[in-house]
Amino acid sequence: MQRLHARYPFLEAARESVATAAVDLAAVVERDQAVVDRARNRVLSALEDGTIGEPHHDSRTELLSYPVARVLVSVVGERVLVRRYARAEAETAHERFVADLEDTTELKSVESTAFDLTDLLTEFDLESAVQERGDEEYRIGVGTYLPLAADCWGDEWRLVNRSLADGEVPVDEDELHELLREAIRNRIEDGLPFDVPEAIADDLEGDVTEIRDVLADLDLTREIDTVVPDLFPPCMKALLDDVQKGEHLPHHSRFAITAFLASIGMSTDEIVDLYQVNAGFGEDMTRYQTDHIRGETSPTEYSPPSCATMQSYGDCVNKDDLCERIPHPMAYYEERIDDAEDDDLEDWREADDEAASAE
Repeated sequence: MQRLHARYPFLEAARESVATAAVDLAAVVERDQAVVDRARNRVLSALEDGTIGEPHHDSRTELLSYPVARVLVSVVGERVLVRRYARAEAETAHERFVADLEDTTELKSVESTAFDLTDLLTEFDLESAVQERGDEEYRIGVGTYLPLAADCWGDEWRLVNRSLADGEVPVDEDELHELLREAIRNRIEDGLPFDVPEAIADDLEGDVTEIRDVLADLDLTREIDTVVPDLFPPCMKALLDDVQKGEHLPHHSRFAITAFLASIGMSTDEIVDLYQVNAGFGEDMTRYQTDHIRGETSPTEYSPPSCATMQSYGDCVNKDDLCERIPHPMAYYEERIDDAEDDDLEDWREADDEAASAE
């Protein structure tokens, strides 16, 4: 079962297998550099590109790297790292179980890494809340649906846009998989950060410092009080141009540009004003979505997608030289702002103020 647990380390059975083996994490951290290296890679990859990196060829190393990664996240203790790490682990798990569910040729065995839908539903006590209705259609109890869908992006997840009947919400197979991804993310995020014994923290000091340095370089929480479209990364320039042309944006593109604009300091009112030229513009819905992304009406303040995510959605366009060495649109913009002359920034600020006054 070790291969299965290494592939899905969030499972209760994986945690129990580590406990049953009487693994001493303090000893692992002190003596097993391969585990620590893989754990650090999980966390850094989560920060830089929203993945957990390539799995280690040794199942034991891969499995133990998960609890050590949680230790690293806890020692750093930054909320933004907790969110990014949990999301990356959940996204990887989602990709893996979708692939397993699609593989109908592999026979399950003791060493199989396959994981079927019943296993997943049982793992999260959802077997009674989710009912299959045939033809890849399901119904899920509304009390279960709401907390799982709370952080899913898109109008289609709002209960008002669902055909609620008899206390159940209809979802298709892909949507059910997304809700299971959220269940995994919630479990991984639960309890983080936790108190780490001083001896373990001391042994991980170098790794923690490296993670903190990367986090500082990618700092998406600091205030940027200058909105300069000329310095936007090419992907965000293109999306902003589409917004201003009144073109319809798919949900992932709309989320990306909205999260970016919110992160660089634009207010909800300013963002709503930008969308007014869009066909089908609805002020209430746009304001709701923007406030949700900003964390005003949700428990999570969303950051813009990483470059890797932008590329996967087809929103990475017109790459320039800086794009080749920058992993995140915010890091791109921060570097352009840092490189700009103070006089130029002041001119841009004054231009923004004059434009606002004219309006």
